[in-house]
Amino acid sequence: MFEENVLVAFGLTLFAGLATGIGSALAFFAKRTNTKFLSLALGFSAGVMIYVSFVEIFFKARDSLAEAYGLTKGTWLTVAAFFGGILLIGIIDKLVPSFENPHEIRGVEEMGPQKVGDKNQKLLRMGMFTALAIAIHNFPEGLATFAAALSDPALGISIAVAIAIHNIPEGISVSVPIYYATGSKKKAFYYSFLSGVAEPIGALIGYFILLNFFSDFIFGILFAGVAGIMVFISLDELLPSAQKYGEHHLSIYGLILGMAVMALSLLLFM
Repeated sequence: MFEENVLVAFGLTLFAGLATGIGSALAFFAKRTNTKFLSLALGFSAGVMIYVSFVEIFFKARDSLAEAYGLTKGTWLTVAAFFGGILLIGIIDKLVPSFENPHEIRGVEEMGPQKVGDKNQKLLRMGMFTALAIAIHNFPEGLATFAAALSDPALGISIAVAIAIHNIPEGISVSVPIYYATGSKKKAFYYSFLSGVAEPIGALIGYFILLNFFSDFIFGILFAGVAGIMVFISLDELLPSAQKYGEHHLSIYGLILGMAVMALSLLLFM
């Protein structure tokens, strides 16, 4: 089953990662940031990821571990791996300096003509480190998308779309300071695009490391960890970003809509 889904899983991970390039392109061609749309979209993405983590992925992990170790021990292992995933992404987040953190919201409006061509090394450094920070964050996200799609392509599509949506403003966050500092759209797009490549790289490394060791235990631990990673990203990054971009209620409406769409898609593909 897993071998048949490998190409689909890589394709979905690539799509999700390279959405940073969409954000970069929007920064160049849009005159204003559509904050209401982004707030709704980021809330939607969080809703999809939270719902699928708790309702689908966590229980798939538990079923896999219960099959190998029994229900009680399997459940304990699932809970431990879930919080292990949260701990992993939390440590990664902590290692990224706050002033260069990809959670910093930037808009298209910031790319005013007065800034173009400003050879400001501080801004260039900020842009480069933002790209690096996003690449570090995208690595486990790539593994999450890949693992989900490997198990269930329909589930992988939902997660890939959710992660792609949240990668769009990250692309803007890389482009803005680099464009500030260099005046080059080409460089800004290049580094934004490159930061998204970490997702398929995460999938590749995960695949080749785990290929020879894949079992019910590895699958269960990986899936539970992925659920933890996605819940942390949703609560720490997506919802705060959604609320900074627009009205509080819009982000919550998006969250509920994302949960409803995910619930419907899971019911339709049962």
